[in-house]
Amino acid sequence: MTEPRRRTFLQQSIFLASTLLGAGAHAAQGESPLATTRHGRIRGYRDNGINVFKGVRYGASTCVRRFMAPLPPQAWDGVVDALGYGPSCPQISREDAVSEDCLFLNVWSPALRDRGKRPVMVYIHGGAYNNGSGSSPLYDGVRLCRRGDVVVVTVNHRLNAFGYLYLARFGDGMFADSGNAGQLDLILALRWVRDNIAEFGGDPGNVTVFGQSGGGAKIATLMAMPAAAGLFHRAATMSGQQVTASGPLNATLRAQALLDALKLPAARAGEIRSLPFQRIVEVLGTRDPVLPFGGVSFAPVLDERNLPRHPFYPDAPGQSAGIPMMIGNTHDETRAFLGGDPANFALTWEQLPARLAPNMRVDVQPEAVIAAYRKLYPALSPSDLFFKITTASRSWRGAIIEAEERARSGSPAFVYQLDWATPKDGGRFGAPHASDIQLVFDNIAKPGATAIGPQAQAMADMMSDAFIAFARTGVPSASALPRWEPYDLARRQTMVFDVPPRMEDDPRGAERRLFAKVPYVQPGT
Repeated sequence: MTEPRRRTFLQQSIFLASTLLGAGAHAAQGESPLATTRHGRIRGYRDNGINVFKGVRYGASTCVRRFMAPLPPQAWDGVVDALGYGPSCPQISREDAVSEDCLFLNVWSPALRDRGKRPVMVYIHGGAYNNGSGSSPLYDGVRLCRRGDVVVVTVNHRLNAFGYLYLARFGDGMFADSGNAGQLDLILALRWVRDNIAEFGGDPGNVTVFGQSGGGAKIATLMAMPAAAGLFHRAATMSGQQVTASGPLNATLRAQALLDALKLPAARAGEIRSLPFQRIVEVLGTRDPVLPFGGVSFAPVLDERNLPRHPFYPDAPGQSAGIPMMIGNTHDETRAFLGGDPANFALTWEQLPARLAPNMRVDVQPEAVIAAYRKLYPALSPSDLFFKITTASRSWRGAIIEAEERARSGSPAFVYQLDWATPKDGGRFGAPHASDIQLVFDNIAKPGATAIGPQAQAMADMMSDAFIAFARTGVPSASALPRWEPYDLARRQTMVFDVPPRMEDDPRGAERRLFAKVPYVQPGT
């Protein structure tokens, strides 16, 4: 057995064993809950009083419909076990089970069939548009359900080339939906929620989508997709925004780069539908033909079919004007991306301009930016300014633009900034990208959590209560928070999550104004 096959066999064995062990452990908690969906009956398990159904099929296998719009599943007879997570979409970074048959979701619910009409919170995972799944321990919905009497759903869908490779201009009508197939998966999942969630005690008329990083970007895109209208009623994005989508011509250049890597000329582009999926995964790191950095960028495409406009350009999407929205970011976003390189914590003033130039992701003179920041923050080191500048220019800009466009449209958002820094690793990472997930889910004891210390649970209480309140009423609130005012252009009100929390007008306003003079084009679009 070759090494790759041996690794795959071991991964699949571990996945199966963990599922079976989990099923045995769950059975000890009492009679397994049964639910009836429109496609058939499923058996879940109980976890601390919560009904859990994992790996619930919401779409047919995409193995034979690669790059095409998804279809609902065929109905089944009997009872299907929903005791373990379904496979993730094929990708570079995952180590567990992957398959093109990946349209599965997971449901956590306090009660079944009780007409409880609970708020439904559908979480869309991050990982840009390339990686991830709905099965991270940090996304476990038990504590959120118990805390807020809500129903929680997480989703797997197609990613990277399988979900966003735009092949429509290669002449095959079967490719018409290829650039937004991953988004269409999410829409199908939301239709499943609409049609089935009452069985799980949820209210199909009160569905909140929330997501971090790429998950937030997918939500921003859904807000401009006509097929998603009416499927959700509140939206919360956490360090994830999509101001502009990929243009179709640049997206075609990216598809051509991938076809070239696969040695498929344009006339034989259709053959990509029948290649082993592993071949496609092998070329996902192909250099992007448009951007000066990184592998091929995948993102939703302005295809004039499923996505007829950019998500937040030139303004906020009118179809979502009536949907309450939360928009959040963390104070030290890029310490998560750039903090893995020890050299970035030991920069000199002489090294800083050259290190900043490729990492700001906007075209502005780094020396001028450094001079402005040194006046604003004279006590900070070159490394501190490196992370501060890249956060403001690269990760924060899109969130500000979305909040401003909502305010201009008369539909302000509730904006937050997570400032609380975990003491883990001596506090050197501050409040980095993704550090709000564990707090919103109240999962600071789960594997992968980084929130430690005496203030960690207080932060989780604040954030999870605020998100639950938002899902229930459209207004985020919590007993530990001051009154949260919606964002407007006069004051730019922002909830700063810290101990203690505070409302602040235009935090980091000088940084915002500095970068506002530079045109913003979202990387990858």
